[in-house]
Amino acid sequence: MGTALFYHLTRRPMEETLAMLLGKAVAAEMRVVVRGTDLGRLGWLDEKLWLGADDGFLPHGLAGGAHDADQPVLLTTAQEAVNGARCLMSIDGAPVEAEEVAAMERVCVLFDGNDPAALEHARGQWKSLKDAGAAAQYWSEESGRWEKKAET
Repeated sequence: MGTALFYHLTRRPMEETLAMLLGKAVAAEMRVVVRGTDLGRLGWLDEKLWLGADDGFLPHGLAGGAHDADQPVLLTTAQEAVNGARCLMSIDGAPVEAEEVAAMERVCVLFDGNDPAALEHARGQWKSLKDAGAAAQYWSEESGRWEKKAET
């Protein structure tokens, strides 16, 4: 059974934190699906990830290509993890179900703590997952480094 890790972003932009988390997951030989809500935004993120630091190359692809199943990191709006992902990263309020938390090794929910709507949405996701019995952790970067603030 996996754990949902909620990342409350207040200092760094989502794409920077996502790249850091993806780097750790890929280094641990995990396949990852990044679930968003908008194809245009995922296209923008795809470009950002290709333009990252040379020493931080993240092999990835945008869903809809011929090799989706082969991608170590797949950016998508779909519910299915066609690349055999063991890690789901939800951005921009993309849905996460308790069954997914149970099935994956890790689920990361990244949300902008400076956006009241995103914050409220993440609180609803936390409550929904907690009420369904999913393990969850809340991480904050408020102090300048990531600290675990709560756990179910």
